[in-house]
Amino acid sequence: MLIAVLILHVAVSLTLIFLVLLHSGRGGGLSDMFGGGLGASAAGSTVVEKNLDRLTVVAGVVFTFTSIALALLIDK
Repeated sequence: MLIAVLILHVAVSLTLIFLVLLHSGRGGGLSDMFGGGLGASAAGSTVVEKNLDRLTVVAGVVFTFTSIALALLIDK
C-alpha cells in the first residue's frame, strides 16, 4: 500500500509542477518584466485557462490527500 501511494504521490507532484508552470504570469513577476504579460492581459480568461485552473486544483487536492496518506502510513 505504501509503495502505491508513494508512486501516486510522485506522479501527482510532477504533474502539479508541470501544471503550475503552464499558467500564464499575472502581476509584476519576471514574465511581465520581459513582456510576457502583454499577451496574457489581452487574451482574457479562456476555456483552456479555466480547464487548466481546474486541473491544477484537482492535482493539488490529490497531492494533499497523498501527503496525508503517506504521513499516516509511515507513522505506523
